[in-house]
Amino acid sequence: MTAPGSIGATEAGTDTVWPCLPGRMAATLGCEVPEGALPPLWHWMLFQTWAPRARIGADGHPQRGGFLPALPELPRRMWAGSRLTYAGELHPGDAVTRISTITGITEREGRSGRLVFVTVRHEIARDGAVVITEEQDLVYRAAAAPAASAPAGPVPDGVVVRPDEVMLFRYSALTGNGHRIHYDAPYAAGAEQYPALVVHGPLVATLLCGLLQRPPQTLTIRALKPVFVGEDLHLVREPQNGSTLLQAYNARGETCMSVQAGCHPVADPSPKHQQISCVSQG
Repeated sequence: MTAPGSIGATEAGTDTVWPCLPGRMAATLGCEVPEGALPPLWHWMLFQTWAPRARIGADGHPQRGGFLPALPELPRRMWAGSRLTYAGELHPGDAVTRISTITGITEREGRSGRLVFVTVRHEIARDGAVVITEEQDLVYRAAAAPAASAPAGPVPDGVVVRPDEVMLFRYSALTGNGHRIHYDAPYAAGAEQYPALVVHGPLVATLLCGLLQRPPQTLTIRALKPVFVGEDLHLVREPQNGSTLLQAYNARGETCMSVQAGCHPVADPSPKHQQISCVSQG
């Protein structure tokens, strides 16, 4: 039997795509309620972990240990990106299962010191058939101050979104995310030394995927820099041959997130950077 927190460890969960969820996410993002299948990345509302108060850590996450490695010497844990493959769709009312497996634990030396990357593969199934496979990268690091921002540069044209405290609060609730950097400004500034509340990386990725005009077959997501509440976020869509590149820039022109979407190979006559309804406007 594989020990928890090590390569090969697994856990299973069940959930339901409750019909109320799409409307709540649409209200949070500022878009129309979708008809039919869940849009890309909206499955992150499912399979939430709600630890009892006695088992919540100082950062608002469940205490270390259990399925994921504890690594107490590296107290900061962040989502670094995901790779997804879609073999089907999820619809309101679907009963779903998820099998999660730790597939990799690697150590690197970064600018802020020691980093440990943990890769978890999630297989989400409906009626016994896997419809979404996601490899998620989590990074553990020391309690170091965030890197300084680069000098301002040109900002590409795109859809402009300004995430505010209400959007962050709603997204935290919808995804069961208790991390205090998203709602507790004194904690974010004092304990983790951020200049403001941090916008969820998955929220930025979800906003970017609102620019897609066709359902993706694959998504490769890389979180590059934190995004802070109250700052303009510029979302840019660049159609390519058989794929679409989505990038989020801050007001200084820095790339904060990159999403490569592999879509069905059909003609895409739309212009670059087209604004669509599934993103709220700043």
